[in-house]
Amino acid sequence: MSLQVVCIIPSRYESSRFPGKPLADLCGKPMIQHVYERVLRAKSVSFAAVATDDERIFRAVGAFGGRAVMTAARHRSGTDRIAEAVDVLGLADDAIVVNIQGDQPLFEPAQVDEVVGPLVEDPSIPMSTLIYRIVREEEITHPNAVKTVFDEHGFALYFSRSSIPFVRDRGKKADYYKHHGIYAYRRAFLRTFTSLPEGVLERLEALEQLRALERGYRIRVVVTPHDSVEVDTPEELERVRRLITGQEKG
Repeated sequence: MSLQVVCIIPSRYESSRFPGKPLADLCGKPMIQHVYERVLRAKSVSFAAVATDDERIFRAVGAFGGRAVMTAARHRSGTDRIAEAVDVLGLADDAIVVNIQGDQPLFEPAQVDEVVGPLVEDPSIPMSTLIYRIVREEEITHPNAVKTVFDEHGFALYFSRSSIPFVRDRGKKADYYKHHGIYAYRRAFLRTFTSLPEGVLERLEALEQLRALERGYRIRVVVTPHDSVEVDTPEELERVRRLITGQEKG
């Protein structure tokens, strides 16, 4: 691949539901290390870095041999944090930047290759993200599983914590898709994105990708065959631990 593909993992220590989550022990390693090591297994990745505003995370990444970039504490979203890290790293405008959330320690490395595919194939697409057809019924109504609807060309129409689409008539069924927190952006588009004011829908739903949709930018969605468990609470970390050790099937 001629284009440079760089994975940045935004990572904050503070969390209302799980303080210190990135450094939580997961089978002998901090959770952020599991994410970092999986990123490097993707075929398309040139290199990876953790973007953080916390010295504890910065030191932990260095301790396992990873690359970390210190960023400001003011950022309103992970994408804004990534944009600062990209500036520090001095990436070219045509580089593809992949945003991997640090709370998905079981994502498949192939998902990085899946999300960058549309940007490699079509230079007009500014950003892309992964979605997965929901198979666990409880996720259809759970606000932490962000639902997505998209057009016939594979571009997102909306993202919501509510169940979309709403099926009005009995006897009709819909496929529901949830959003994975894995994005790819053109480095030049990151400048545009981070210059945009917070959108009304972004603020209401607490979903940063809505900032792009509200301003008319297209987001290409890619249906991945791989699910990924997000860790938002200590209980979910315990479930991931059981999955890794084989005590529970995914």
